[in-house]
Amino acid sequence: MPTGEQQRQMRRFAGSCRFVFNKALALQKERYEQGEKKLGYAGLCKLLTEWRNGTETPWLKEAPTHPLQQTLKDLERAYANFFAQRADFPRFKKKGQRDSFRYPDPKQIKLDQANGRLFLPKLGWLRYRNSREVLGAVKNVTVGQSCGKWYVSIQTEREVEQPLPNGAAVGIDMGVARFATLSDGTFYAPLNSFKRHEKRLRKAQRAMSRKTKFSNNWKKAKAHVQRIHSRIGNARRDYLHKATTTISQNHAMVCIEDLQVRNMSRSAAGTTEVPGRNVRAKSGLNKSIFDQGWFEFRRQLDYKLAWNGGWLVAVPPRNTSRTCPCCGHVSADNRQTQARFECMRPAQPPPPCIRPRRVAAAAHRAACAASWAA
Repeated sequence: MPTGEQQRQMRRFAGSCRFVFNKALALQKERYEQGEKKLGYAGLCKLLTEWRNGTETPWLKEAPTHPLQQTLKDLERAYANFFAQRADFPRFKKKGQRDSFRYPDPKQIKLDQANGRLFLPKLGWLRYRNSREVLGAVKNVTVGQSCGKWYVSIQTEREVEQPLPNGAAVGIDMGVARFATLSDGTFYAPLNSFKRHEKRLRKAQRAMSRKTKFSNNWKKAKAHVQRIHSRIGNARRDYLHKATTTISQNHAMVCIEDLQVRNMSRSAAGTTEVPGRNVRAKSGLNKSIFDQGWFEFRRQLDYKLAWNGGWLVAVPPRNTSRTCPCCGHVSADNRQTQARFECMRPAQPPPPCIRPRRVAAAAHRAACAASWAA
């Protein structure tokens, strides 16, 4: 709950960090086009000093130095992720999207949890609403804005005991009709938060398009659209966190299909010379995959299992829906329908392996996890 002056200062700081990031990114792209070597973090920091002391951008001096330097460090990390093929090429930041800045020096930060106060350089004491107790030594603080509200994220460091894994191994099969099916027969129905809010979002976007751009009514309509997007994202994250927490706390090993979500969700439109097929159906599938958050589900499972002493095993997706979890027989005839799996091995003794297809696929991954652990 910062004061009006503090909010204006935070907007200026976030704008300064965005300017430094975009200016440094433009400089790196220009050097690449001219065949020059990319500047490292130290070289960019030297340029930052020149920008702060220059006559063109003297207002950069009003912002604290450390958050500006952290912006350059974020750009350096973005390049490293791009070269390691973990992310796309860095893009320019846009005003109003993920406005934030970070204080990395704990010596400049003071935390008063009893009174709900936080001291930050050039901002002074700020009131905040404590969502939970802050444990450990404060290492850095990130201030960000979303939907007109300011949030503070406090990163701490503390020692914790190494947890012991709990429960048996389980396999998981991902799907659109059933978001996640476990090998023990339980499943999680999809939330589809975007689909639930799609009509309301479309109506709000149409109302926004009829307003004069940058007028007061347009700003109100834009804030309404942003609030709907925020509800969609919050509902999706809440659902995924609850599901992954339950799974990670009750299973020592989780085996999932090593799905390449980016490749699966590519457009099927094709080109003018070679048009795609079933474009509408593929577009609906892509929308469902993004709406359900398959990659985020796997990412959360990975680090939460590590927190609880467990493991996440990714199995190649080849023939996982055609392999019998009982005898290992692989055949396309095993999956005669979308919902039913029946092992068609000729020498199968009665009774044959018959179960729902999603459960069979998850059971096969659980067997792979057991063999991997052995």
